Amino acid sequence: MQKDHFDAQQWQRYIELETGFVLPAVQLKWLKNAIDHTAQSHGLSVKQLWYQLPKSNALRQQLLDKVLIHESRFFRHQPSIDFVTQCAAAAEHQRLVLNADRISADGVSGVDKLFRIWSVGCAGGQEAWSLTMSLAAQQMTRFAILGTDVSEQALAKARLAQYDKRQQALIPQHCQPYVYPLSASRPTPTSSLADTAIPATALQASWQVAPTLQSHVSFALHNIIEKQPPTPHLQQVIICQNMLLYFRKFDQRDILARLSAQCAPGGYIVLAPGEALFWRPANMRRIANPQVNVWQKTNT
Repeated sequence: MQKDHFDAQQWQRYIELETGFVLPAVQLKWLKNAIDHTAQSHGLSVKQLWYQLPKSNALRQQLLDKVLIHESRFFRHQPSIDFVTQCAAAAEHQRLVLNADRISADGVSGVDKLFRIWSVGCAGGQEAWSLTMSLAAQQMTRFAILGTDVSEQALAKARLAQYDKRQQALIPQHCQPYVYPLSASRPTPTSSLADTAIPATALQASWQVAPTLQSHVSFALHNIIEKQPPTPHLQQVIICQNMLLYFRKFDQRDILARLSAQCAPGGYIVLAPGEALFWRPANMRRIANPQVNVWQKTNT
C-alpha cells in the first residue's frame, strides 16, 4: 500500500476477514472516514495503521467500532417482539403448571428455570431493552436476556441504557412506565465502562431504562463468525434480525448452524422478514406466520 493511497478492496477484505461483514460499495466513504479518523487519532498514516493493526487489539477494536456501529431503534419490528413475548408467557404458564403438579405430588417445587433470550448483533441495546420492557409489562420476572455485538462502543451504550427523546417516542404506551427521566446529576458509569468511550448520542440522553429491569439484561462482546458461543446456556429464543444480509451466503449458513446449536429443543430462532429464505436445516422447522420469520428447533 503506497502512502496516502486508499486501497478500498484491501480494507474491505480486512474487515470481512475480521468480522465476516461484507461492506457494500455505498459504505466505502464511511469506511475511508473510519480508517482516516482512527489513524489520525493515533498520529499514524493510513499505511502505518495497516501495519500496526495486527500488533494492537485496542487499535483493531477502535477501527471496528468506527466501521461497524449500526443504528438501531426501539420496537423495530413489533410482530417479532410480540411473538417472543407470547413464547415467554407460554413458557411461564407451563412452568407454573408443572410446579403446581410437582407440589401436589411430593410437596417439592423444582421447575424454576429462566426463559433465556439472545439478541444477536444488539448494537446500542434497543432490541434487548424492548424485549425486557415487553416481558415486564406482562408481569414476567423469570427471564434473562443476553445482547452481543462485535462493537465495544455499541455495547458501552447498551449497558448504559440511556437514550434520547427521539427513541422514547418509539416505545408503546404500555411500556412507557419503564422509561425513567435522567436526574440532573448523571450516574457514574460502571467499572465495565470505565475504559470505553461513551458515544456522543448517549451523552445527549434524556431518559434511561428503569433500573428495576436492568438485572435481567447482560451484554457481551462477541463476533458471530467465531465458533465459540458467548454463553454455555441454551436459549429459548435467539433473535437475529437485519444482520445476516451483511454476510456471504456460505457464512450465513455457518452462522445459522451455530445459532441452531445454541437454541434449546423446542426453542425458536427469529430472523428478519425475508432473511435466509434458502435455509433448510434438518433440525428446525419454519413456523407458519405471516408477519414473523421464525424457526423452531425440533431436535438436537
